[in-house]
Amino acid sequence: MAAPLEKTLRDLNGTWVMNKTLSDSADPALALQGVGWLTRKAIGLATVTLHTTEYADEQGVTHIDIQQTATGGVKGNTENRTLDDTFREHTDWLFGHVKGRTGWVGSRGEIGGDGKDAFLTDGWEDGQAEWIVANVESLDRGWKVVQVWGFKVVNGERRHARNTVLTKGSERVELRLVYDFVPEQA
Repeated sequence: MAAPLEKTLRDLNGTWVMNKTLSDSADPALALQGVGWLTRKAIGLATVTLHTTEYADEQGVTHIDIQQTATGGVKGNTENRTLDDTFREHTDWLFGHVKGRTGWVGSRGEIGGDGKDAFLTDGWEDGQAEWIVANVESLDRGWKVVQVWGFKVVNGERRHARNTVLTKGSERVELRLVYDFVPEQA
């Protein structure tokens, strides 16, 4: 379902399901990240659900905690993001040893460092005044990711989306992920 207007980057709380029809295939990005063929195929067949909790700590810093599950309730990665633009290291079974930072940006000119990457800055909802930008670098596989979170109108409906650019050396993969909002059951 489309994202309700009350859902913003300041309130991503709830359940979001990746829309495989509206999203790009993750396979080329996963391959460039060194993820094996069998794992990529399993991920490609699965429906990924994000259970998201967003809150501010005592200092006012935003935190977004995401527990991913795949089809059948299979536990996926856990993302605990602190939006203070500080690099933190992390190791997980899928991507290995990485360092990443996530923060707020208030203009298209700040997206992707210089705002000149058309893929990262393209298609965002009219009037959107801020975005979440995540930068992740593999410490053992040599790839880098810039991912921009926001809202865009896709096929006439407002959706939470993430534009992602992955690079490794001279190779580049662009990936758009689009999510359906799942309202709570009464």
